[in-house]
Formats: sequence, C-alpha cells, structure tokens
Amino acid sequence: MKELFIGKKKRGTQKALLKTFLAFFYVYGFLVGIKLLGTSLKGFGTGFAHTLISTTSNPFVGLIIGILTTATIQSSSATTSLVVGFVASGALHVRNAIPIIMGANIGTSVTNLIVSFTHITRRDEFKKAFPAAAVHDIFNLLSVLVYFPLEMKFHLIEKFSHMLAKAFQHAGGFKFTSPLKIIVKPVVHLLVNLFRHNYIICFIVAFGLVILFLVLLVRLLRGASSGKLEILIDRYLFSSAIASGVLGFALTVFVQSSSVTTSLIVPLVGAGLLTVEKIFPYTLGANVGTTFTAILASLVTGSFYSIQAAFAHLSFNILGIILWYPLRIVPIWLAKQLGNVAARKRYVAVLYVLFVFFIIPLTLVFIMRR
Repeated sequence: MKELFIGKKKRGTQKALLKTFLAFFYVYGFLVGIKLLGTSLKGFGTGFAHTLISTTSNPFVGLIIGILTTATIQSSSATTSLVVGFVASGALHVRNAIPIIMGANIGTSVTNLIVSFTHITRRDEFKKAFPAAAVHDIFNLLSVLVYFPLEMKFHLIEKFSHMLAKAFQHAGGFKFTSPLKIIVKPVVHLLVNLFRHNYIICFIVAFGLVILFLVLLVRLLRGASSGKLEILIDRYLFSSAIASGVLGFALTVFVQSSSVTTSLIVPLVGAGLLTVEKIFPYTLGANVGTTFTAILASLVTGSFYSIQAAFAHLSFNILGIILWYPLRIVPIWLAKQLGNVAARKRYVAVLYVLFVFFIIPLTLVFIMRR
C-alpha cells in the first residue's frame, strides 16, 4: 500500500514537472512568435515610421501618426525612442513630440488584440479574451480624449515633464539589456535569415507560431484552471491591485515591451484564470514600465529636451492612471461591452482593429496633409 502511494506521488510529481516544462516551452515559442511578428512589421515599416515622425508639425496629425507608426512597427518603445532621437537632434520640438507619444500609447495595443483572435473559434473564451486585450487601448484612448485637448490648451504634460527633466538633467545614462531579448533573439535572427529577410513570409510564420503556441498554452492552462496554478496566480501574483500593477511594471521593464507583457495575460483571461478587473492594474503597470527604454535612451543622449520628451511619455501614463484608475469602471465596462458585441458578431473585432489602428488614422493623415 505504501509503495503504491509512493508510486502515485512520484507519477504526480513527474506529471507536474512535465506540465511546467511544457508551459515554459509554449511561452518561449509564443515569445519567439511575438518577437518575429514585431521584427517583420519593423521590416515593413521602420523607414515609413521615420518619414512620418520627421515631417509633422500639426499636433493632431502627430497624434494620428503616433498611432499609425506604433501599430505598424508594433513597439511604443521604438516609436518613443525614435522621437527622443529626433528631439535630441533638434529635428523635432518637444511640444510636437508629445502628441506622437500619446498616439504611440494607443498603437502599441494591437499585438494583444491580435493574440486575442486565437480564441475566436471559441465564443465563450473570446468573450473574455477580447476585453482583456481591448481594455489596454480603451484606457489609452480615454486618456488621450481627456489630456490631448488639455495639452493643446494648457501644456500640462510639457510642464510636468520639464520639471522631471530638470531633476534628472545631470544623471548619467546607462544601458539595460533585457535577458528575454538575449534568449529569444538568436532564434528570431535564425528564422529571419532562413527566410532571407522576406518579411511577408516572416509575418506569416510569426502569426502561425503565435496561434500554435497560444492554443497549446490555453489547452494546458484550461486543464490546470481548477488546480494549484489558479491558486498561485489568483492568490499571489494578482492578490491585490498593487501586486498586479507592480508585476506588470516589473515584467515590462524586464522584457522592454508592453506588447509582450499584456499579450501574455490575454490567454490567462481567456482560460478563465483571471478577469478583466484583476488584470486592469497589471495593464497600467505595463504602461508605465514601457517608458523605461526611452528614458534610458534619453539619458544616454545627454540632451535636456530628449530627456523631457522621454519623461513626457511617463507623465502622460501617470496622469492617465491618476484619472482613470479611480474611474476604472468606465474602461472596464466599455471593454466588456465591446467583448459582448465581438463574441456575437466576431467580424466586429476585426473591423475594430482595422479601423481604429489603420484605416481611420491613414484617412485622417491623408485628408489633413492635402
């Protein structure tokens, strides 16, 4: 009897270890897919982004360009770092940089919306996963809706970031390399070389990898949703709003990508391990964490105005949290309503992404530049 008990315990341990290994492997495959997706989009759009950012002086056009640029190259860190570089060189004024940075905050949420589409064949999962992805851009859209007109009238973010820049003006720059980039980059580099820098093929393969590993991960999580994993996530990682926010911030600083951080959480909500309410502070923490890269880049330049531009990104995110976290019922309710509609009519989700991030911005840029 004792031997039977020991045998069962041993098999249980082996099974748990296998599931843990598979979870890490699936997450790694997913991250490779996300990184390859970003690399292929940057291959399409870096020159396009450079041209757009460098040629705008209209604040509203700057806002739209920030959305379009970041949605294209899929990195608000990359967009704000480009902006910091332009400001440091004198090609762009801080006042013109701030609307672009606001737009970048909206554009960065495309990746996690794409990730939510891996649940689209399961109506109940998609109803939970899509709001988890959409709450990020709804928060940013609401923040822009309030602070963009205030910025145009009173220059609140410009003044606040100026004070922060003065405090850090003489701070020495240092470089932080994400350990995640170190372990993911070689595989991505190998795949890009394998496909001879054909970014269309890279994009297709990347999308396939994201879907494959997310389906496998969700299947694994669904099996674990009534076990110890659910207790670990709910009781410890997301035990409070502060814990959730700190986790989002720390992970984003570590991986230097809010797109990756927020995308990781979507399948957990889709699998029923978390709710939109639980992950909202995590999303806000990720929004703050994504400013870290541009701040480091600005400190390296030593230019006061580039430091100010980087802190403008931080200022905008902090002001957004101050306003919308106490009123969090608004972005959460809007995300859930959008999820309800998208679950009933799934083409609405596709149209939402196409229109909000590409068709409307492109149309407005075309109209306003004529």
